[in-house]
Amino acid sequence: MPNHKYRDILEKIQDDINLGRYKPGQRLPSETELVRRYGASRMTVFRAMHELQTMGVVVRRVGSGTFVAQSSNAKSHVFGLLIPELGQTEIFEAICKGMMDSQDAARHSLLWGNSSSKENEKEEVAEQLCQHYISQKVSGVFFAPVEFSSGRFRANHKIVETLDKAGIPVVLLDRCLEPYPRRSKYDLVGIDNRRTAFQATEHLIQAGAKRIVFVARPNSAPTVDARIAGFRDAIEALAQTPNRGVVNLGDASDQKFVKAVMKKDRPDAFLCANDFTAGKLMHTLMSIGVRIPEDIKIVGIDDVKYAGLLPVPLSTQRQPCRDIGRIALAIMLDRISNPDLPARDVLLGCEMVVRQSCGTNLSRS
Repeated sequence: MPNHKYRDILEKIQDDINLGRYKPGQRLPSETELVRRYGASRMTVFRAMHELQTMGVVVRRVGSGTFVAQSSNAKSHVFGLLIPELGQTEIFEAICKGMMDSQDAARHSLLWGNSSSKENEKEEVAEQLCQHYISQKVSGVFFAPVEFSSGRFRANHKIVETLDKAGIPVVLLDRCLEPYPRRSKYDLVGIDNRRTAFQATEHLIQAGAKRIVFVARPNSAPTVDARIAGFRDAIEALAQTPNRGVVNLGDASDQKFVKAVMKKDRPDAFLCANDFTAGKLMHTLMSIGVRIPEDIKIVGIDDVKYAGLLPVPLSTQRQPCRDIGRIALAIMLDRISNPDLPARDVLLGCEMVVRQSCGTNLSRS
């Protein structure tokens, strides 16, 4: 069956609603009836009805059926982007681009707030932006919780509690509010961090690494804790020689820190929490005479633009940022239409991008 069949069904039902054949609040034919009427599969009909629901055209009631929304025209929304690292962390720009490229985006608007480059100001800026969005009466907020500051958990909870009191739905981007493996009561769209780190570690092991060390910044987001868990899972499951799954938290640009790790753990490979850390570590290692990949293999996570432009092009896991943005918008619209749904984690897979830093042409996705 052609892929556009569900779109034909969607448009026919929408036309019937716009022409008044189905009135606001009226029950629509069942999916079984629609399958028979349009000669389509049940999955195709389900897809059409789900999209109409996401658009706000229909409302589905468990045990009762599907009804025309009281306002038959899909409502336009204004959403706030509460992303303290917007403009500083490349993945969020791509995620926002994915939102704007979504087929649902044409009817909706995104408000972009200011960000701060100073770690000690991010909490304050985020709280001010939260108040601004409330004053603007936005329909929902996409929130990437603050990381790296010691008071981040307090600040992040204060923000979502304030939005809750204002009746504004929240969809989390990339990371949760709670320490891993706990989760919050909000929808979250990001990558499967644990599996991503498992696959990156597996790649290093297959490339011949025997003593892999994980490196991250202190006070990182819960995503990094999930990556550490995946790293240790892979070490336990796949390492051929005894390996403790060593984790070091520190500044990868600090020669003293890096020299201490090299002396204490004698690594032959590093898995870094992200490409930013990997880039810093690479420069530091090269400055103290360590060759990459001959002496040390390095893998990152993200695949930011400069990953392939580092002195030794970086092997890394590529985040599907635009898909994250597109799905996040759909999740927000679904949350608005169905506020009683349980909270959901939508976690996407990453693709292994192999470059020179891991010293192998072995490819894995």
